[in-house]
Amino acid sequence: MDVYNVHERLLPVPEREAGALIDGLASDADRLWPRASWPPMALDRPLGQGASGGHGPVRYRVAAYVPATWVRFAFSGPTGFHGFHEYAALPAGERGTVLRHTLAMAARGPARLTWPLFWRPLHDACIEDSLDRAERACTGTVVRPARWSPYVKALRTFAR
Repeated sequence: MDVYNVHERLLPVPEREAGALIDGLASDADRLWPRASWPPMALDRPLGQGASGGHGPVRYRVAAYVPATWVRFAFSGPTGFHGFHEYAALPAGERGTVLRHTLAMAARGPARLTWPLFWRPLHDACIEDSLDRAERACTGTVVRPARWSPYVKALRTFAR
């Protein structure tokens, strides 16, 4: 099963300001990852190529990093996740910057079942919460805050 999952938010700020959110990932100054509601993103060293870590049971290493622009994490777990997830700050002309999160992977073995039933709903909710944090960091507010579905709430209860 091939998976291509994209979430994005238009932020009315210059690319460098949105890109600074990427630069703060997994640091004490992280304003992007929703660590209050989700397992924190942690790396074994500062964000940079070769750093490894993850969030909760999702494991990865930094495969590529362009400061204030883009970071790509290559999966090393859970079993059956073969691919990457990344954040990118993309110029959107006078409108500002699009902050995009992309997950692209081949789901193999148990992930063919666990991705659509368990991981995808949790992933989608977590990333929308992340983009809410980005919007709040850049504008002071969130126009349309993400809401967890009853299914996501049930999965979170079950996962505890």
